[in-house]
Amino acid sequence: MKQETIDRIRKFSDDRDWDQFHSPANIAKSIVIEAAELLECFQWSDEDYDIQHVKEELADVMVYSQNLLDKLGLDADEIINMKMAQNEAKYPVEKAKGSAAKYNQL
Repeated sequence: MKQETIDRIRKFSDDRDWDQFHSPANIAKSIVIEAAELLECFQWSDEDYDIQHVKEELADVMVYSQNLLDKLGLDADEIINMKMAQNEAKYPVEKAKGSAAKYNQL
């Protein structure tokens, strides 16, 4: 995410004095709620969905995710790369390519 976008997210919450409501637990709950709203976009069809609604709900998930990163003092690139290294070890290309099996079933 661009720094300008991150700064805009932070300013939005700061201007409204919402940090007082942003405990890690509350933000995590909000991520799950917004993710459920994103899933609702595909509830009755995998192909017939409103892309604008999808973008809005996905943006909500991402905004709350940035809020949680800030609250916990985490760096998105650092934790994503950490997780990708774990995933690469659990799902080696030679075993996982073309398979949807879970790592312990490869």
